[in-house]
Amino acid sequence: YIEKAFQFAHEADPDAELYYNDYNEWHPVKRQAIGRLVRSLKAKGVRVDGLGLQGHWGLDYPKPAEINAMFADYGKLGVKLMITELDINLLPPPDGNQGAEVSRTSAGNDKLNPHAKGLPPEMSKALAERYKTIFQAFVQNSDKLDRVTFWGVHDGQSWLNNWPVRGRTSYPLLFDRQLKPKPAFQAVIGTAKTDNSPSKNVKASKTEQRTP
Repeated sequence: YIEKAFQFAHEADPDAELYYNDYNEWHPVKRQAIGRLVRSLKAKGVRVDGLGLQGHWGLDYPKPAEINAMFADYGKLGVKLMITELDINLLPPPDGNQGAEVSRTSAGNDKLNPHAKGLPPEMSKALAERYKTIFQAFVQNSDKLDRVTFWGVHDGQSWLNNWPVRGRTSYPLLFDRQLKPKPAFQAVIGTAKTDNSPSKNVKASKTEQRTP
């Protein structure tokens, strides 16, 4: 059905760019499967312009080496690569599931909502360091990366306030609930300005707000 979806979309609008968008695409097993899928579609003459790499990530995953391996593998496919839906979940998971199934819910408690009264300075620093590490990998692979899209603009609108635990107070983005830039914002800007990538032509685009 994936093949047919791409075929029908191309027939409906021959000029539209067509992307395969998925989550956890950094995972080694999934990298191999998606690589096989894209190569198979292209071998059949099916138009595939790019991959959307969902960035619903955490403080400790994926590792920089896993991000680099993701770009190395997908960079061989001859399609555009985009980071989509980027945000960093600081809150403790109710289980070990790293998936993004939106129908998944879990009962809330104080342990699962530790920052209801505000984000502690040490956690704000940890978020900034995490974004810095991620964007260092993006800059390093800027010759393969077409753009980065965040999954929202400020913390108050994030889907992670209500998923998978309803009513939590989440802080995954670059701007706080008062629309003020957080240390994470400065970390991203500072890292993007320090270009040590193979390609000095780092592409920039406006931040887009996406609502699930």
